[in-house]
Amino acid sequence: MTAVDTTTILAGLGQIAALLLLLALAWRPVGDAMARALSSERHLAVERGAYRLLGVDPAREQSWQAYARALLAFSLISVLLVYLLQRTQALLPLSNGLPAVPEPLAFNTAASFTTNTNWQSYSPELTMGHLVQLGGLTVQNFVSAAVGIVVAVALMRGIARERTGTIGSFWVDLTRACVRILLPISALMALLLVLGGVVQTLSPFGTTESLTGGQATVPLGPVASQEAIKLLGTNGGGFFNANSAHPFENPTAWTSLLQVFLLMLIPVALTRTFGTMIGDRRQGLAILGTMGVLFAVSLAAASVAESIGAGTAPELAGGAMEGKEVRFGILGSALYGTASTLTSTGAVNSMHDSWTAFGGMMPMLNMMLGEVAPGGVGAGLYGMLVLAVIAVFVAGLLVGRTPEYLGKQIGPREMKLAALYILVGPALVLVGTALSFAIPGVRESVVGTSIWNPGLHGLSEVLYAFTSAANNNGSAFAGLTASTDWLAPALGVTMLLGRYVPIVLVLALAGTLAAQGRRPVTVGTLPTHRPLFVGLLVGVTLVVTALTYFPILTLGPIAEGLL
Repeated sequence: MTAVDTTTILAGLGQIAALLLLLALAWRPVGDAMARALSSERHLAVERGAYRLLGVDPAREQSWQAYARALLAFSLISVLLVYLLQRTQALLPLSNGLPAVPEPLAFNTAASFTTNTNWQSYSPELTMGHLVQLGGLTVQNFVSAAVGIVVAVALMRGIARERTGTIGSFWVDLTRACVRILLPISALMALLLVLGGVVQTLSPFGTTESLTGGQATVPLGPVASQEAIKLLGTNGGGFFNANSAHPFENPTAWTSLLQVFLLMLIPVALTRTFGTMIGDRRQGLAILGTMGVLFAVSLAAASVAESIGAGTAPELAGGAMEGKEVRFGILGSALYGTASTLTSTGAVNSMHDSWTAFGGMMPMLNMMLGEVAPGGVGAGLYGMLVLAVIAVFVAGLLVGRTPEYLGKQIGPREMKLAALYILVGPALVLVGTALSFAIPGVRESVVGTSIWNPGLHGLSEVLYAFTSAANNNGSAFAGLTASTDWLAPALGVTMLLGRYVPIVLVLALAGTLAAQGRRPVTVGTLPTHRPLFVGLLVGVTLVVTALTYFPILTLGPIAEGLL
């Protein structure tokens, strides 16, 4: 091993250590602050103004059905507004002279940003004006992230409460998540990003001297403000097409580390919030431990696969450097890619399509896990809690006892809701991928227009796209053209179903748990805060999620990697 290799490895390990330290320092204060913000009985003046504008009584709580209806209505209006902004872009100020976005692409983008997916089938700097970016996409970065937080909080209340028919108020939770959590942190982080060199201006273009000594025109915009919430809210949609590989979005190694910290901050801290709100912080640590094990395994696998990439060029470069920024290197890129696909963020600082076959399989597999380690803002926690319900059910079958989780009985209704939740993602991914190749007219479009790399890798590109859409991630294998009459609407529908069907199931689970009383702890109660349960939960996560996709993975990245 050369000195350069050793230096690179040490730098990568240093980034990982710094990330763990930052998360450890922030876990308790941020987690407790979120618990206070979401359970406080006091309303801020700006919040009271929002309630009056919405015609909402903040003291009136909702049943899970009413909570779900409010959430779906809000999301439907959000889709329509973002779609309308794009279709009328040419008439709006700050359009940068850009035309209206075509209908299929406008629908795909509206569905994408409303569902916290932020899939981008376009070049942002060449398609969206500043008003659409700020008033449409950035606003959705806030509220779509807030929707994930409030669903997780509703499930926490369902576990914590006894014999009640309510799980909180959607409008109060949404307002507090934006005003007390997302806005303050993103404002602070935007300032740090500006200090790090990220662009922030309303000027559409600037000029710079090219390498040949001439003048070059470069696109500019309010990047830092969007970048902060893009990452904090695990959204992922970048201001530029190159996303966080672009030097105006991510100039240096330390800003790249800051971005990884941002996208993991709230999902990790929510485990502390969970333990605080249910009155047993050991449970939050158990969930965090499960997430940590899965994250460590995934990061190690991706780093090894990219570091030992076969071929003359990777051997000369010290690893598979194709598609990676030399500013970040292999380990920095593997860390970013692992974090973004395990948190439903979708942001990238390297091109996943250029990773090795097995390395590229890891981001895909991360999404197939349901992105629960630590997962998207809110979505990761409630996804892991659903898996915990399944884990205690499996444990109950093994010892012949009625399963319980945190004093709540897991009966047929709870298991049906959990099982349906687990099946939604695989059904959308596999059906969407199959239809793309099974319908004759669609197949010609996909193979002839969308896929740039035919063969096994082409199948992987389509599989990755539907996996990303169904799990609301937003990253992609860049060799796929998705702005077609088939893929744009198909992926848009997949995003909507992949977001809102699981949310309704989680809210129904929260309602049925809240209606129960609490069962006393006995000698036969399975402790869910010990390493044994963490191991069981890791196993259940791998078996009921990842193995579902094994047959299709053998036809794509596994077959490609073995050639």
